[in-house]
Amino acid sequence: MGRLYPRALKVWFSLGVVFGLVAMVFSIIVLATTLFNTLNPHNNNTSEQQLLTPVMPGVNLPIQQIGYYLLTLLICGVLHEVGHAVAAVREQVRVNGFGVFLFAIYPGAFVDLFTDHLQMISPMRQLRIYCAGVWHNFVIVLVSLACLLALPWMLHPLYSYQNGILVTDIQPHSAVYGQRGFVVGTVISSINECKTLRVEEWISCLQQSLLQEPPGYCMPVEQILRKDVSSHKHRTPYGNVDCCPNSSVSEFCFVWRSKSHPQENYACLPARSATDRVFCKLNSECYNMKQEMSCAFPSLDNSSRLLRVVHSQGAALLFVGNPWTLHFSLGLSDYVPKFTLISASVPYIIELLCKYLISLSGALAILNVVPCYALDGQWILAAFIELSLKTCIPSRSVRTLIYTVLLFFGTVLLLANVMTALFVLFFR
Repeated sequence: MGRLYPRALKVWFSLGVVFGLVAMVFSIIVLATTLFNTLNPHNNNTSEQQLLTPVMPGVNLPIQQIGYYLLTLLICGVLHEVGHAVAAVREQVRVNGFGVFLFAIYPGAFVDLFTDHLQMISPMRQLRIYCAGVWHNFVIVLVSLACLLALPWMLHPLYSYQNGILVTDIQPHSAVYGQRGFVVGTVISSINECKTLRVEEWISCLQQSLLQEPPGYCMPVEQILRKDVSSHKHRTPYGNVDCCPNSSVSEFCFVWRSKSHPQENYACLPARSATDRVFCKLNSECYNMKQEMSCAFPSLDNSSRLLRVVHSQGAALLFVGNPWTLHFSLGLSDYVPKFTLISASVPYIIELLCKYLISLSGALAILNVVPCYALDGQWILAAFIELSLKTCIPSRSVRTLIYTVLLFFGTVLLLANVMTALFVLFFR
């Protein structure tokens, strides 16, 4: 393969040299900045600014996603080593062998090059070989990112996008599990009149529900008075007022005022019929010439909300509680199958695999290019020093000293980042 298109491959791997050298400088700056921010005693957000995060199954890697992680490692490792091998053949360096291995449960790959041939070629040709691996890792990132961005267009013949969010999983024993809750395959279109055409919009709507005051509902005062139980109200341990019997599952306590009843009153109203009415913030929004209206608000504690979720399986679902409890009870997808035989999990699998490829392949590219012992950066640094300093610094011993100092600095910098990352993961 390395001999089929020699000129095209020369340009390809020369671009890899440019990327490798730029990435080396970038990685040193990023690692140094990360280490400084982590050790800064005035910085309280060390975990958020940590570039290196060790991946520990069951700690910060969900057990159900370990297959994606291992597959990504295998893909990134194989294509990394394929880059070295193809570049070596292009530069007429013999490849002794290529293979994959398994270290505990972690897969990897290797390529064995003939050292004598490698040392005989020019520094520029060496750089094409040494930088080929990280260059391929960077290309994986670009391809995966393009696939992720183009996914709605690619899946359009089989899946609808931005037409509601699909429930793909429901946590057992959660409030929305069972006959009164959702079923897998339900399409959610709005929550409290906030459109949820994508999962991002769903999250935004939940955030808004917590940040804003809970909405009220326009109701006739005459109807509210029939259910007024202000004399039977009691305050709960959570700080809100309850006025409905404990046995009631279809009614909810509402607080209301009107022009004829300016004091704070409470009524136990049918929750479904009340929430089917128009949303309001003020009594003036409910004005009606024919009858007196009031904006009745659900009586809730500070962390709870009454959410009306419109979906495809029937009447709107009413949820009372913390909105994030609802969010973490559901598995959601932006993609709704157009046909019943199409699996709803395919977009999720592709999306998650692309995200793993972007994060892991990007991390491998940045880390491998660091001038550190046993990494590609060690050999990239050596070849670059020979290429750039041989004419201005004829002394080989001086060049070797510069190489040793820079390599030692890069090794210490990387190890310091790894140690601080482990400390932050386990002790902060």
